[in-house]
Amino acid sequence: MSLFENNEYQWRETYFVFFRAQNRPNSAAVQQALREISENFQVTNIRENESSELESLTVLAPDDYAAMDVSVACGDEVTEQKEELLSQLRSMAVGDEAERVKEIQGCDCRFDIFHFEQLVFVGKSPDDEDDDFMDPGTVLIVMQKLADLCGGIAVDPQSNTLL
Repeated sequence: MSLFENNEYQWRETYFVFFRAQNRPNSAAVQQALREISENFQVTNIRENESSELESLTVLAPDDYAAMDVSVACGDEVTEQKEELLSQLRSMAVGDEAERVKEIQGCDCRFDIFHFEQLVFVGKSPDDEDDDFMDPGTVLIVMQKLADLCGGIAVDPQSNTLL
């Protein structure tokens, strides 16, 4: 079950990690890498293809009031969608980032990381902005771990930046 279907979590943003298909990690490697981040992470809803490559999974980080749905997209879906993103990234890239943006052109796979906040209301209404418990660093650590695992490039499409 996706976190989009769970009313205990609210979607915050989506991030990408672009990589080449030949570097696609198997499901066990991804699970191990995520568990290395924190022993408190719960990796669930694991789906893999017939080659044991990861299709999707959910990461719960209860200590950080955060969670992520991670899925893999490859082929035409990635190549068609990345052109618009690449033009935005090129216009914002400076120095070494420009070279990294060029590397994305050769990528034909992508991790989609849907970041969620666990909703926690302690004596307040859901509209109160003061009830912000989520640690935003958790998703950044997960993105970096996935990028390291597949030799990929992490992208924040909301701000058009490489991480």
